[in-house]
Amino acid sequence: MIVGIADTTFSRIDMGKIAIDELKRYSSLKYIRYTVPGIKDLPAAAKILFDKGCDIVITLGWVGKTDTDKLSYVAMSVGKILVEILEGKHVIDVTIHEDEAEDEKELYRIAENRVREHVRNAVDLLLNPKKLQKLAGTGQRQGYEDVGPILF
Repeated sequence: MIVGIADTTFSRIDMGKIAIDELKRYSSLKYIRYTVPGIKDLPAAAKILFDKGCDIVITLGWVGKTDTDKLSYVAMSVGKILVEILEGKHVIDVTIHEDEAEDEKELYRIAENRVREHVRNAVDLLLNPKKLQKLAGTGQRQGYEDVGPILF
């Protein structure tokens, strides 16, 4: 099995490098990395990676603070979903929004955690989906502390 990793030059950190590091730590799966300029290029990157034989794709995007940036994210999301439907395979979207944190140190922490946790999610979707079933309804969060389930 092969994991596709699509990242962008718009990102302010090397999210692809973090994803590859976590993939190597968590599994022995092969990967193909494909880097594009910006977030709106990620759906095409995902399609290209599927055409190259990938079984799942992780898209790594960075969204700026402006309304234009946020609209670009919406456009990317629609394109990503279309690729998933056409391919019948998962595209795991890992997006960082610059307005998620007050400072760059915290933003980096959120980004690194989100990338690493979603890489593990992608591997589990391919190799161990029952592990994710066991976590259903447990309030898992990528980038932040888990919030836990609501219990009555």
